[in-house]
Amino acid sequence: MKHGKRYAESAKAIDRNNLYEVEEAIDLVKENATAKFDETVEVHVRTGCDGRHADQQIRGAVVLPHGTGKNVRILVFAKDAKADEAKEAGADFVGADELVPKIQKEGWLDFDAVIATPDMMSIVGRLGRILGPKGLMPNPKAGTVTMDVANAVKEVKAGKIEYRLDKTNIVHVPVGKASFTKEQLSENLNALFEALIKARPAAVKGQYLRSVTLSSTMGPGVKINPLKLTQQA
Repeated sequence: MKHGKRYAESAKAIDRNNLYEVEEAIDLVKENATAKFDETVEVHVRTGCDGRHADQQIRGAVVLPHGTGKNVRILVFAKDAKADEAKEAGADFVGADELVPKIQKEGWLDFDAVIATPDMMSIVGRLGRILGPKGLMPNPKAGTVTMDVANAVKEVKAGKIEYRLDKTNIVHVPVGKASFTKEQLSENLNALFEALIKARPAAVKGQYLRSVTLSSTMGPGVKINPLKLTQQA
């Protein structure tokens, strides 16, 4: 993959063989986020899990203290009183059966998170092939299949993010924007790692957090010492 001159210049400031402290890594990422837009800051965590085994899967959610800096558009599948609750709580879109053809046939995907009441999952299940690969499928472990739709909507709007293993056993999560202060990014990272460490599957042996890389949308990655994170959480 080829990178531009700006990326190459930024990369010079980072020692790829060094494992940085969290505060140092945040400083470097912020300094090298030089795009004309407010870059998203992401963390990529390589774990010691083997996602092919059900007892080594990781999936959950955590509310970041300072949110992600993104205005999250929420779609809620609910009916009657629960639909009203979702609307009052600030859901952007609320519906039921009528949304299925809109998503399937019209390709409508103008939302960032999906919440559903349990009785709606037979309908939502028909959208699995579309929502699943995009990480939008509601899941009880993430708190997005629930009767308390109002609280679920408020949590997602407040900065609740979902984490899960990808096919290479890495967790990719946004933790804020380059415009955030160092303290805000640090607190968001701490909240995420507390959740990840609590979610460690008992079946995982050896080092759980193998590598941790922090980066902005257009900037180079900065490696963080994973052992220090384990000690702090």
